[in-house]
Amino acid sequence: MDWKRLFQFALLGGSDFEQYAILLVRVSIGLFFAISGGNKLFSAGGTKPVYETLVKADVPFPRQTAYFVAGVEFVGGSLVTVGLLSSPASAALMIDMVVATLTSAVSTIPKGLSPLSWLDDFLYLPEVLYVLFFIWLICSGPGKFSVDYWLAGKLWR
Repeated sequence: MDWKRLFQFALLGGSDFEQYAILLVRVSIGLFFAISGGNKLFSAGGTKPVYETLVKADVPFPRQTAYFVAGVEFVGGSLVTVGLLSSPASAALMIDMVVATLTSAVSTIPKGLSPLSWLDDFLYLPEVLYVLFFIWLICSGPGKFSVDYWLAGKLWR
């Protein structure tokens, strides 16, 4: 056994597997948003919960905004899944999650917590995790197993 290589992997990770990690995260989060947006758009009453949340948050034009948000999730999620226009799609979905966090998710955190406990609850919100994934995907790029990578190879030859 190569102890030096094992120790190096434990400290620095394995860049040999990085493309597979990007693929796994990109496809998983993309499918999640594509399915979620699709259910909102194509199921009877699918936008109703979004509409009610937007009304509670006093967002203007709640009905139109509910369809817009569902469309962003469906189209953006589909694009992220296949790795086409991944960074702009990730940015749109990240903005969607920041708005969801500010208009809805933060209100679920109990009042009167210490700052550390509040931060703990905040970081536990799924929307915050999605934002972090999108930041990572924007910074890392869509990876070698993506339409963007294939297109870039065709354009710069």
